[in-house]
Amino acid sequence: MLNTSNPNNYEYVTNHLLIDILGGIRLNHLDRLRVTISIQKVKANEKLRHNLDLYNDNQVEKLVRNTAERLEIGTSIVRRILQELTNELESYRILQLEKEKSNEITIKELTTGEKKEAINFLKNGKLLSLTNKCIGKSGVIGEETNRLLMYLIFTSRKANNPLHCISLGSSGAGKTHLQSKVSELIPQEDKVEITVLSENAFYYFNRTELQNKLILIEDLDGAESVLYPLRELQTKRRITKTVVHKDTRGNTKTIHLTVEGPVSVSGCTTKEQVYEDNSNRSFLLYIDESAEQDERIMEYQRKISAGKVNIEEELKAKELLQNVQRVLSSVAIRNPYAEALKIPNEVFKPRRTNAHYLQFIEAVTFYHQYQREKQYDKQTGEEYIETTIEDIQEANKLLSEILLRKSDTISGACRNYFEVLKAHLQKEHQTTFSNKQISFMLRIPLSTVKRYHLQLINTQRIQLREKDKTGRHLYEITDYKEYQELKKTIVTVLDEAVAKLNGSIEA
Repeated sequence: MLNTSNPNNYEYVTNHLLIDILGGIRLNHLDRLRVTISIQKVKANEKLRHNLDLYNDNQVEKLVRNTAERLEIGTSIVRRILQELTNELESYRILQLEKEKSNEITIKELTTGEKKEAINFLKNGKLLSLTNKCIGKSGVIGEETNRLLMYLIFTSRKANNPLHCISLGSSGAGKTHLQSKVSELIPQEDKVEITVLSENAFYYFNRTELQNKLILIEDLDGAESVLYPLRELQTKRRITKTVVHKDTRGNTKTIHLTVEGPVSVSGCTTKEQVYEDNSNRSFLLYIDESAEQDERIMEYQRKISAGKVNIEEELKAKELLQNVQRVLSSVAIRNPYAEALKIPNEVFKPRRTNAHYLQFIEAVTFYHQYQREKQYDKQTGEEYIETTIEDIQEANKLLSEILLRKSDTISGACRNYFEVLKAHLQKEHQTTFSNKQISFMLRIPLSTVKRYHLQLINTQRIQLREKDKTGRHLYEITDYKEYQELKKTIVTVLDEAVAKLNGSIEA
């Protein structure tokens, strides 16, 4: 008799009355059953609308009398129908709560064999290389550096200083796909996936519900309303909101809603400069949009279509890396070499970048915890492991591109375009070019080409050479090797720091 197929309008049909429950019912607050109902007689047009708590006898009796009087029906019939409706709604609510409980994510208990396999994996001498190969086996095609970086950033959610990342690239380049595929390597119970959230949604998580969780945002454009509390959660590791609340007696009280971190946050966007405040707190991963990467992905798609991809092997790789995550435990990290490390002077916003650099080294150390001897602070008794020079070298290798992008004076999208432009001109043995010509040759919208060229002119990377016979502006590149020189400078700074550390140890 109770039809709940429409969540916004339940229908309850009897021989005498038609009742609609507008807006459904709340599943929480089992001490009350508030409803907004519409009642009408069968084959009649007049409706009676009322808002009440079906557990409040006074309100129910008032509705019985009003209904009987307005619709000209016996009070005993109305009272019986409302009692039956209340029973139906109670049963439905209990059933829904049971379903919710059964849908809760259960934490997997590893078998002895699974635990041993995961620990042996983490004890491998070439752990990062092995991990990267395993990520590839799980179905992540190409993006060797980005996928390993992202996996380590996601792993840092369990450490004391979690890292965050934003994947950047043009529409359809595979940002969301990469994030989605790498996040499949993280246990389901350790992540929260977001498509759209209301402004205050984060404040209504349980106090510790987000602790050491990975928060995945499919598109930052769809989560604009929560970016401020999310930034606070990243920086301060907790957010608090003060709200007014009425108790059961109707007294107004002020309560504080607090949600604890730390969390690791990952998102995707095409708009690098729009989300600058979030970008400053994150590692920026630029998606590989090369023709070679296109071909790798299309080749994989063809193999899937032909049934030549070993899906079982991919599932095994995913499960192994998930189990690896499960055996990692929170442990303090100390870097005895931190004072001797420095980032290149060319890096913008060095304070935050330096913190990220040191935190990433800690993340690499954290991932190697089964290869590090546990030590104890003599004064506090705190258990910790120490960073090795090998950890720093591994981090430097992975972060050289990140630091390079942080040192660049043009946006990532513009840099990608500029490198493609250089390669095209060198291949065609050209020295000058026009907006329209490059738009046609590289198949890029003319408005986009003009926008990139304006940025390159402002940073003195290209300059106006002359006008051709038709009056079009011709441009030329001022320095073909500027990016390689910047990269060489950054790598040199990182390598020199490690060389000094090795020299001091040998001495």
